[in-house]
Amino acid sequence: MKTLIFSALCLATTFCISASGNAQNKVNMPESVPSYTNADTWAAYEAFNTYLLDPEKNIYKEFTTDAAAVERLKGAAAIWTQPMYVDMALNAYKRAKKEGNRKLAKKYKKFSKDLLAGNKAHYVNFNFDDQNIPRGWFIYDDIMWWTITLARAYETLGDRSYLEDSERSFARVWYGSPKELGGIGDHGSYDSKTGGMFWDWDQKNPGDNTGHYQSACINFPTVVAAMTLYNNVPKGRKAITGSPRPEYQTKEQYLEKAKAIYKWGVDNLFDPHTGIIADGRHGNGEPAWGHCLVYNQATFIGASVLLYKATDEEQYLKNAILAADHILNVLSAPLGLLPFKQGVEQGIYTTIFSQYIAMLVYDCGQSQYLPFIHRTINYGWMNRDESRNLTGGDYSKKWENGAKIESYSASGIPALMLLFPAEK
Repeated sequence: MKTLIFSALCLATTFCISASGNAQNKVNMPESVPSYTNADTWAAYEAFNTYLLDPEKNIYKEFTTDAAAVERLKGAAAIWTQPMYVDMALNAYKRAKKEGNRKLAKKYKKFSKDLLAGNKAHYVNFNFDDQNIPRGWFIYDDIMWWTITLARAYETLGDRSYLEDSERSFARVWYGSPKELGGIGDHGSYDSKTGGMFWDWDQKNPGDNTGHYQSACINFPTVVAAMTLYNNVPKGRKAITGSPRPEYQTKEQYLEKAKAIYKWGVDNLFDPHTGIIADGRHGNGEPAWGHCLVYNQATFIGASVLLYKATDEEQYLKNAILAADHILNVLSAPLGLLPFKQGVEQGIYTTIFSQYIAMLVYDCGQSQYLPFIHRTINYGWMNRDESRNLTGGDYSKKWENGAKIESYSASGIPALMLLFPAEK
């Protein structure tokens, strides 16, 4: 495998540039930085839950300053980011179990179930046909992120209801919400004409997808969802025929759908020379190459790894490595840290990255990424708000005690820590 050049990542510097998310502080990147410990991992995760969970509802708030997670735009974190927080709880349970810590394992197993129950209660009982915008569903990728997490919840916790919800949500996205089933009438995210997936439907005219965006954030999560379900549904299922929205797929159908969407994504949104994933494209227009984001790179990595593991086809692994290299060598330059994006909900990108880079490192033996990951964690943790053990999204700057911090940004370092044990 290619050797990564890390010289740019290890300069002894204390830069003096500002970032809008923490603009009052200068970049704080001394040459010597303490290494985080496994005890720090649990401290960071506990702090995230202490300051950003609404314990009455078991869903997460948007900001540390929010009193409660009421609903969208009223204190609750975005509907599509809540499953990433459930992923963190599942990872905490698996980490504690692997460490042989029965007390913590029991705690986080229950916590995972509580989060799933809280989210289901809040988000209209996971009725994926409900267009209730404050608490319901209005964009395809919002649903598909939940498809992934619900499938992981089944894989981790064994509760069949999670698998049933996951498969229902996958079907809702792929086939739409048929009026003959009492739905709203959209035709689904999958475009049988082009082969790609649409990002959203028109709430006022659900049956018309004309000109809608085919984005990376629905296409590659669809592959991840299909492959996660492929890994978890039983063999020997009979295909459902004659239904406008089959309630489940066979293993073979999930694999077929994953391969088809992945191919469309590679043909339309992937640059095989640079590893760039374009944000998306409108119809036959030019892909948005200039809008390259960590989370799209990450889901492409995850999609590639899952297909590689299922098929042993080397090109999938090569694609994953190329996309990961672009994150390190381009998106994370010049500081050698995962980048901070000051935009709506963009702090969640590190959390998504953590899930999929872990697959590449541990499932595919690509340990060359570990120094970069540890470096990001070390600086992010060193620069935390030490009064609360909360990390912000800009890992190069010291966060002031009591600073207003989003759950999106605060989740990144704990998410990485849970998946990447300390070096010592």
